[in-house]
Amino acid sequence: MADLYLSRKLDASSSPTSSSDAPYWLYGSPNTGSKRHKSSRVSGTTVQRENDVEELEMLLEAYFMQIDGTLNKLATLREYIDDTEDYINIQLDNHRNQLIQLELFISVGTVCMSLYSLVAAIFGMNIPYTWKAPGHEHVFKWVVIFGGMVCASLFLSIVSYARRKGLVGS
Repeated sequence: MADLYLSRKLDASSSPTSSSDAPYWLYGSPNTGSKRHKSSRVSGTTVQRENDVEELEMLLEAYFMQIDGTLNKLATLREYIDDTEDYINIQLDNHRNQLIQLELFISVGTVCMSLYSLVAAIFGMNIPYTWKAPGHEHVFKWVVIFGGMVCASLFLSIVSYARRKGLVGS
């Protein structure tokens, strides 16, 4: 502990001579633990060194408390960042689900429209039909109306099935 007291080392290295044959900060050093050094110590320096060690302990304790407080703040910040990431992921999942629902509606609409365009494709062929004869011109109108109603009912039935199964929100 005495070796950690750096201001004493600085003071000892700046003064050219000291009161004993060893530097002042070497009293507690394990290399100079001889009986001569121990016996030559004065009680005043021992009390001062104990005060210095206590002062050093208080400084280390203050630094430890400051570092511990900073560590706690960093841990709290990390938890806040993790919670924010989780919240953002939940929002992204919600938007992804909405896009999937939109894709489902568009796909169902595309299937129904392709069935409806099948009617136009059949009538667009150059095959002779009996309903093209005079007096049967209204048949095309009824086929187109019937095809549109079938496609609309197919679309509504698929959407109601998806809502019933919970694939689409209300």
